[in-house]
Amino acid sequence: MKAIRILILAILFMMASAASAQAVYNSSGSRCGTIESGGTVRNSSGSSVGKFDSDGTIRNSSGSSIGKIDRDGTIRNSSGSSIGKVNSDGTVRNSSGSSMGKVESDGTVRNSSGSSIGRAQGIPREWVAAYFFFFPFY
Repeated sequence: MKAIRILILAILFMMASAASAQAVYNSSGSRCGTIESGGTVRNSSGSSVGKFDSDGTIRNSSGSSIGKIDRDGTIRNSSGSSIGKVNSDGTVRNSSGSSMGKVESDGTVRNSSGSSIGRAQGIPREWVAAYFFFFPFY
């Protein structure tokens, strides 16, 4: 009985670990990194290259603030100037309002021409847009 409980706990731990990080894929379908549920961004080698804080702050690998995501989807640079926005439908626009692309509900990321440039499922659209369009961590 004790061995079964240990086995069940081990399986649950592995499932929780797998659920805590979501893979990010580039346009060729290769894994280029992960984004953990707590916001840590890792490259394909597993090294931390940035972080999305719960308050919207975007940090680089040294922990310095490089931008911020507002609650309305506005993405700002480190000076606080708007550099773009992610609309509720996933459309990503630059500060001039021109379409840069879209993060679809299934995690597919498309450029302004509609071509797939990557994929990231289970990650907030704003984080995905920041990752691919504004602060490329890969």
